[in-house]
Amino acid sequence: QVQLQESGPGLVKPSQTLSLTCTVSGDSITANGAVWGWIRQPPGKEPEWMGAIDTSGSSYYNPSLKNRTSISRDTSKNQVTLQMSSVAPRDTAVYYCARGKEGRSHWGQGTQVTVYS
Repeated sequence: QVQLQESGPGLVKPSQTLSLTCTVSGDSITANGAVWGWIRQPPGKEPEWMGAIDTSGSSYYNPSLKNRTSISRDTSKNQVTLQMSSVAPRDTAVYYCARGKEGRSHWGQGTQVTVYS
């Protein structure tokens, strides 16, 4: 069974770059038929899709975040990475890594990120 584990700093200062890693087990991020993405949920708000990377390595982004978001992968470590530049308090949220495959999604447990000054 696939497992996704998010990791990264819980606290980030404004204007810094946030970097989160999703470590995948039980599936390969290069296997056909799946996409690997990031979703975040600010406190009291609905989840927001941030972007994804497919098995060929092509990335797709939420237009509202595209200018400061980058999703990449390390196939040797079976990891997917999210980077977001110029963070602000509005970026405080629980960040989730997820797999989309065959019409279904599987999420990690999420990691809290707080942007504070």
